[in-house]
Amino acid sequence: MLLFILERANYWAVIGLMMIGLYITFASGNLIKRLVGLSLFQTSICLFYVTLGIVAGGTAPILMDPDTSGGHGGGPGEEAPHAAIDAVLTASAGGDRVADLVHTYSNPLPHVLMLTAIVVGVATLSVGLALIVRIREAYGTIEADEVREIDMQTAIAQEAEQEAAEKEALA
Repeated sequence: MLLFILERANYWAVIGLMMIGLYITFASGNLIKRLVGLSLFQTSICLFYVTLGIVAGGTAPILMDPDTSGGHGGGPGEEAPHAAIDAVLTASAGGDRVADLVHTYSNPLPHVLMLTAIVVGVATLSVGLALIVRIREAYGTIEADEVREIDMQTAIAQEAEQEAAEKEALA
């Protein structure tokens, strides 16, 4: 049982970070702390997907010499090495590309997707921080409860003014 837990330590770390991020997001009244919790949650998701993309014994997804016939070639415009790589990867029976390679390569797709997610997360965080700055200017606080209370008092005051204006109009 201990071996099972230790072999999957990265998943336990992801679960721990995810739960901490969710707790901070939901339990905190401070808007900046909520953004930090959201950022921590997003980081744990990125860590999870990068962990899934790792292949035991895999190398970077760049074809190495034993897997290519004659290497990558001299320069631009030379198509022979690409044809040789296609010949290595294409099965003779059905024309499907099959990996009959010497080396094991990691899957680059999760890493590329997480780079995009990181960029989107940073942009979202910056927009959130800009909104918090604007809320601070408008309300004088960044505590969600105080902002909600100020909004309620404003709404009650506006409703009272509207009722007074309606009574004046009827009289």
